[in-house]
This record gives sequence, structure tokens and C-alpha cells, in this order.
Amino acid sequence: MSEDRSSNEPKSWLNKLTQAFAHEPKNRQELLEVLREAHQNKLLDSEALAIVEGAIQVADLQVRDIMVPRSQMISIKANQTPKEFLPSIIDAAHSRYPVVGESLDDVIGILLAKDLLPLVLLDQQPNFNIKDVLRPATFVPESKRLNVLLREFRANHNHMAVVIDEYGGVAGLVTIEDVLEQIVGDIEDEHDVEEDSYVKPLPSGDFLVKALTPIDSFNESFDTQFSDDEFDTVGGLVMSAFGHLPKRNEVTEIGEFRFRVLNADSRRIHLLRLTPLVR
Repeated sequence: MSEDRSSNEPKSWLNKLTQAFAHEPKNRQELLEVLREAHQNKLLDSEALAIVEGAIQVADLQVRDIMVPRSQMISIKANQTPKEFLPSIIDAAHSRYPVVGESLDDVIGILLAKDLLPLVLLDQQPNFNIKDVLRPATFVPESKRLNVLLREFRANHNHMAVVIDEYGGVAGLVTIEDVLEQIVGDIEDEHDVEEDSYVKPLPSGDFLVKALTPIDSFNESFDTQFSDDEFDTVGGLVMSAFGHLPKRNEVTEIGEFRFRVLNADSRRIHLLRLTPLVR
């Protein structure tokens, strides 16, 4: 009898899934409703439902909806020396940077941080020419759909594209991580703070700070006296200083600290980079 029950379990699960789709969806909204009903019937767990919803909704988004705007781009000038541009690379801790000529509209290539290793290992600073290590830049219009962009990223093995406006000027940047985060949520990287910690010191003297850090914990860590009467977390304090929900790379100063937003979505701030203004 037990063998019969076990052999019927996959068929039972398949029957449930078939019943969930018995009413064939006529549009995307109906499809989402069917998927949510499947979740309620425990055919999809919450994480799987969120990923499927994200994948469906990506088709409705354009590059302009998620790009890092021009004003927040961190770029390198082609005529800068390593001594001039390395501090910016260390501070931003990104893996790719647009390299520009006369202006931000003159993007001549993409610099990968890893391509600078020979500069350090072989002490090639005197003979270094940044143009020798540049990768070709990919340009996309603001109006490109994210599902199309993701397909192109995968086909061309690119991770970053320069976004162009209708007049041919640079409007911003977009990365494959930006697109994937619309599907799977925030992607943690090697710079994220450990789960059991609120603050992580960096070699530069800066700190990574979770936005959910309680203000009293922040005060204890940095010997400050920020009030928690109005806000419970550092994220609330920082959002109040901005006066709006900030996007990635926006910067504000509070007291003796500079806060840069490293990770945020449409609802809240997740991760901050803190720079003490007085060392």
C-alpha cells in the first residue's frame, strides 16, 4: 500500500499543477493571478513566485527605469595618471568604469579593475597608457526593454552598457547586475556586510553600514550622539537627510560623516558606505 501511495504522489502534484492552469491565462495579469493562486495552493514557494513575477515584469521595464543616471556615474578621464584615478577606483570598489575623453559624452571604452593588476605587480606606472587596456564600450538607448538587454548581455558576454539619450548624449550606465536584481532581488557581493554584523570596516578607513543598523548601535560604534526619537535606524536618518528615497551612489553628509548609498530599491535603503570627514 505504501508503494502505491508514493507512486501516486508525483501524479497528484502534476494534477494540481494542471488544475491551476486549467483556465488558460489570456493576458499577463491573468497569468500572474494564476501563479499567485498556485503559491496559495503551495505549488510555488514565495521565492520562486517572486522570481517568476520579476521575470515577467522585466518585459515592462526599460533601461531608463533602472540605469545609474549620468550625474551619479563614476568615470575616469583618459588623460589621468594612475596616481590620479586609482583613489577613485579604490573608493568606489566597482569592477568596471567608463573612460571618457573631453567630456562624459565622449566614452572611449570600459576599464576593468582587474586589468590594472599588472600596474601593481609589475610596477608599470611610468609606461602605463590607459588606452592599452580598455575594452570596447557597448551603447544602448534609454528605451531598450530590459528583457532584450539581458538577452544581448548574455549573447555578447558584456556586463555593462553606456545608456544614450535621443540626442546621442550619455544618459547613464546599466549593468547586468542591475537587470538581474529586477528578477531575483538584491544581489549580495563581496563588499556586503555579514549577516550577523551591522558595520564592516574597509582598508581605506571607510565603513560599510547596513541601513537597518539601530541608531543606538551606530552611536556606540562611532561614539556619536544621533537621536533615535524620530528614527530607529541609520537608514531612516539618512533618508531624512536626503528628503527623498535616494538611488544608488547618491551622497549626503550628516555631522562628521559622508554617506553614499550603495544599495537601494524602490522602497528602502539597504546598504551605505560611510566616510568619516574628520580622521
